[in-house]
Amino acid sequence: MPSSPVTRLLDFDAPEEAGLFSAVDDAVMGGVSWSAFEPGEAGVAVFTGVVSLANSGGFASVRTQPRDWGIGAAEAFVLRVRGDGKRYRFNVRTSDSLEAFRYEGPVEPQAGAWTLVEIPVGSMTGKAFGRRVPFTGTPDPARVRTLGFMISDRQAGPFRLEVDWIGWR
Repeated sequence: MPSSPVTRLLDFDAPEEAGLFSAVDDAVMGGVSWSAFEPGEAGVAVFTGVVSLANSGGFASVRTQPRDWGIGAAEAFVLRVRGDGKRYRFNVRTSDSLEAFRYEGPVEPQAGAWTLVEIPVGSMTGKAFGRRVPFTGTPDPARVRTLGFMISDRQAGPFRLEVDWIGWR
């Protein structure tokens, strides 16, 4: 059975789409990591920065402002990305509150190669403060309010993840 077509949420052809994302780095806990999500070349957005383990830090992340994404029928998130060999996570939140709880899935593209990453909604796990949250189930796509990217797991140093588009099927 053929898979359903991908509906794009963000394709970054308009530079202002990258402006929907804001950084939320370990500085909120005293760390010194930093990140940005900015327009790149040829309709691509770039999640870039430096992860530092100083001051008990070790993560950098970006996420959109809350909004209704209209993706109640989503079975999977699909991303076209090009990485640097590091491990990233795509995450969603189903609440507008400032809590740390999110659902996430892995984004691990080969360095330098454009890759389609598909993250089934049913495989996303609840996380907060770097730890799995038990009994959370999986996200309800109809309630997704924010989209985001994160790098952590003691991957100190500079990073760069190019994002061509974010979609769902």
